Amino acid sequence: MMQETLIPKIGVVTDIRIDTPDIKTFRVVGLDGKKVFEHMPGQCAMLSIPGVGEAMFSITSSPTNTEYMEFSIKKCGCLTTWLHAMDVGQQITIRGPYGKHFPVEDEFKGKDLMVVAGGVGLAPVRSVINYVRAKRQDYGKVMIVYGSRSKEDLLDYNEILSEWMQDDGVEVHLTIDRPQDDWDGHVGFVPNYVKELNPSKDYTVIMCGPPIMIKFTLANLKEMGFAETQVYTTMELRMKCGVGKCGRCNIGSKYVCKDGPVFRFDQLDALPNEY
Repeated sequence: MMQETLIPKIGVVTDIRIDTPDIKTFRVVGLDGKKVFEHMPGQCAMLSIPGVGEAMFSITSSPTNTEYMEFSIKKCGCLTTWLHAMDVGQQITIRGPYGKHFPVEDEFKGKDLMVVAGGVGLAPVRSVINYVRAKRQDYGKVMIVYGSRSKEDLLDYNEILSEWMQDDGVEVHLTIDRPQDDWDGHVGFVPNYVKELNPSKDYTVIMCGPPIMIKFTLANLKEMGFAETQVYTTMELRMKCGVGKCGRCNIGSKYVCKDGPVFRFDQLDALPNEY
């Protein structure tokens, strides 16, 4: 498996969707027109443009999608600038999957799930949401709390409105940081909104977003009676080589790429405060 994940495969970009002013979602298949490889929710892949660079990105499509893989990528550096300049039909290299996934097939099964996300932090957990939606009978209620700076910065907004909000047993709460004329929904920061919603303590929480959002949301959840063993997050931004060789994702005794990137917060508590 290690050797297989190190061998780059050629991927073809078949669709590019503009989600926000600085985020595009890329749909990728192999040269044979099929998925490049199988994965589970929360796993990542290394994307590369030869001669430019490579980087680790979350796979945002669900494993239940058998036709292609998707990556929602924020323009924030050299490689991502090149990716954002690509056209449909161009090729990249892709290898993976990397990392441990969210425990959707065992620890999450049969439970009520609450997904809390901020900004581009929705991308890594979108795979979880759509996996659970596709296997709805295996899970309890689903609550999604998602916020961003503005309406224009809400990732996958059309999918949220036309699909997630239409599903039975799926409750979606959106918020933006500041009021704007064409927004009649909730206004405020995600940590405070979670506290306002006062969710049942029976939820298992999946959280991803800016570190400051995670810090204050976790504090509010604990204040409401949630245990750290109920809350999961992903630290894929710390991943570099993906196979535990470079050491750049090391935190104490753990390598994010091999021991994560998915962790429960009680597991993170046992590590040095370096993240």
